[in-house]
Amino acid sequence: MALTILATSGSAKTVIPEPSRRSANYHPSVWGDKFLAYGSSNQEKDYTDTVEQLQGLKEEVKKMLVQTAEEPKLLINLIDDIQRLGVSYHFEAEIEAVLQHKSDVYHEFCAGEDVDDLHDVALCFRLLRQAGYKVSSDVFSKYMDENRKFKECLLRDTRGLLSLFEATHFRVHEEDILEEALKFTTFHLENPKSHLSNPLASEISHALKYPIRKNLNRLGVRQSMSAQEKNDSHNKVLLKFAKLDFNQLQKMYQQELSHITRWWKDLNFAEKLSFARDRVVECYFWILGVYFEPRYCIARRFLTKVITLGSVVDDIYDLYGTFDELLLFTDALERWDTDALDLLPDYMQVCYQALLDTYSEMEKVLDKEAAGKSSYRVHEAKKSFTRLAKSYLDEAKWFKEGYFPTTEEYMNVALMSAGYEMLAITSFVGMGDEATKEAFQWVFNDPLIVRASSLIARLCDDMTGHEFEQEKGDIPSAVECYMKQHGATKDEAYTELQKRVANAWKDMNQECLRPTQIPLSLLARSDNLARAINIIYDGDDGYTHSSTRTKDLIISVLVDPVPL
Repeated sequence: MALTILATSGSAKTVIPEPSRRSANYHPSVWGDKFLAYGSSNQEKDYTDTVEQLQGLKEEVKKMLVQTAEEPKLLINLIDDIQRLGVSYHFEAEIEAVLQHKSDVYHEFCAGEDVDDLHDVALCFRLLRQAGYKVSSDVFSKYMDENRKFKECLLRDTRGLLSLFEATHFRVHEEDILEEALKFTTFHLENPKSHLSNPLASEISHALKYPIRKNLNRLGVRQSMSAQEKNDSHNKVLLKFAKLDFNQLQKMYQQELSHITRWWKDLNFAEKLSFARDRVVECYFWILGVYFEPRYCIARRFLTKVITLGSVVDDIYDLYGTFDELLLFTDALERWDTDALDLLPDYMQVCYQALLDTYSEMEKVLDKEAAGKSSYRVHEAKKSFTRLAKSYLDEAKWFKEGYFPTTEEYMNVALMSAGYEMLAITSFVGMGDEATKEAFQWVFNDPLIVRASSLIARLCDDMTGHEFEQEKGDIPSAVECYMKQHGATKDEAYTELQKRVANAWKDMNQECLRPTQIPLSLLARSDNLARAINIIYDGDDGYTHSSTRTKDLIISVLVDPVPL
């Protein structure tokens, strides 16, 4: 144990032992100063070079939407391509008008006894459910036999099976037909003999691992571009537009990340708070999954800074701080006042000042944009961060006391400490007029979609990272709590927790069906948070241990442009 000399008097010295502090030996950032270079003036010039070309291609795609209006099957396939290639944000009004009409004639479109139209029916269902329309899954009954099993003749339609598989991920509770469809399509698509020589093989492999419902937009776009290039009949104009748009957005993201990286380097947390994870690039990638659209630049920057600082605060509570220090820090976070700084130890002062500055900076941005009418936004965001800190303190108290909670006790605290409620609330702050005061009141009242997103985050984190957490001496996770309470094996705990995750996805699907309590554009933030955790915690903790799989994902989205 280290010793600290507090005072001297003559030859006498007052020596107080420095408290023991844990270390997880997190690996340093794998990025160094890589993204700082993207803030150069040359980058700005490159960013504007293709604007005119993009505008011309955009107009051509608009014409396609008009020209295919009288051909329903071609139209929904065109919309699917536009969405998969990541450019639907350019055509939101046009696509909404088409889908509104499709919802009105849905049963007519899906009618008939033709089993060869599975792809089109499944695609129409998915596009409408994806957009929040409450269309019926009974349209798939015609593909079932008298025993309510899907007909074997469907096996010759690999494309239709894949479309049905994608559609099943938008199911809600008690949709037995889609549960059966999921089992049927998964079993047959996982059988390599059914599509060994099929050009859909790579698409199937990717979809089984990352269905559209659970993937991140930018990652899905790169895969779709690759798949379309292998299809000789692909829409060349649309693909060229999508590639140029992807690269243009990538340059914008690089500039944003350059700004955020500079902010992070200036804080110098890597040296001052070396016990904490240095993951600012990974945090930006995470938040890019929450909103990729250009219009959310301010929101993206602010939420990235908040999640990055939140990660440091998590490490303070989870790893480094003594319980007495954590009490002081929690009190400071209830006050949000510079007067609290002097009460904190030096290392906490560094973090606390950064938090004060970050929220203050956002207040100034909002004051400038909304003439002071949006002051409640940052206030609500601060309250949510304080609630997160209190949940961290609850867990620190369990650790201090050696307490082993029941699964229910654990989840009551752990759903908050997952951080997703705080992120959901904070995600509204920079979204302008879309996020009204009523929307903040709604999201602060623990709505089902936020609870479901938090549950997915918590259990995905626990199932992939609990063994590492136990090695560094953390509190029990959901896995250990369930095993002890029910006398279960690890595999049995996984099975139960995976059921809860599957049900949470159904809850989210249900909450996104119209009419919704707040606009879909706001609901999409919690929805996308769940997608992000699904990717980052896929089989391992790709945030904490980001040097391999997560690094490759980030390179594909933020470093390597799409070849034109």
